[in-house]
Amino acid sequence: MDRSIALLTDFGLSDPYVGVMKAVMARINPAVRLIDLTHAIPAQNVRQAAFTLLRTYRYFAPGTIFLVVVDPGVGGARKAIAVQVGDYIFVGPDNGVLSYALSEFENPTVVELTNPDYQLEAISNTFHGRDIFAPAAAHLSAGVPISAFGPPVERIAQQLNPNLKINADQITGQVIYADHFGNLITSIGEFQWRDGNRLELLPRLGRPLVSPMVLAADTLSITVNDQTVTGVRRIYGEAKKGDVVALVDSGGYLEIAVNQGSAAIHLQVSAGAPVVLQIG
Repeated sequence: MDRSIALLTDFGLSDPYVGVMKAVMARINPAVRLIDLTHAIPAQNVRQAAFTLLRTYRYFAPGTIFLVVVDPGVGGARKAIAVQVGDYIFVGPDNGVLSYALSEFENPTVVELTNPDYQLEAISNTFHGRDIFAPAAAHLSAGVPISAFGPPVERIAQQLNPNLKINADQITGQVIYADHFGNLITSIGEFQWRDGNRLELLPRLGRPLVSPMVLAADTLSITVNDQTVTGVRRIYGEAKKGDVVALVDSGGYLEIAVNQGSAAIHLQVSAGAPVVLQIG
């Protein structure tokens, strides 16, 4: 089974923090393979990190360890945890950053990272990514069982769920974030394209949908910031350059974009803005 470590942080790349964590892990397990998921989460944005992890974890090989360090409460009362669930292990602060992805699974094994044998000797108050989380991930990748790291945890912290209300004629969600291109990623999903021009909205564990909904993409209308777009398209090129277009992004969520432009700038929309998808 693969024991790669995927890193997700808000550290950016202009400072040495990511490199130092990688150095710590490589020193513990020289054979480890490290994958950078992203280090461009906006500072302290736990919700965006949680949503990013939710949208991406399933593309990684079984056995992957996710090292998630978006930790505005570093040095405070929040626990440092590791969670084994399904084919994956998640390591990070117990501040809700893991909760969206973990909502997809049942019966997780959760432990608090307290065993000093699997930490650096000196623990700083401000860089647990280096001193606690990175060593834990590296030792896990080398085969140390999760039970060795500390006592079990009964319940983890939950990040406030994105707004998502579903009924027969309307789905209401919100903008979670704008990506690098200015595309607005929303909480409305997950969708899959079916034959013809049909969209299937899939139920998942912990989401307010019991069975799939099949929608006619051409008849849908999407409203954000008083602007309405008719129809959900498969590609950006189905809109003229500069026009607003709604489509399903690569993770299966409703996206609002401007063809060859920035929807965030064009629509003057930021995270938290309501999005209404009208059916029929």
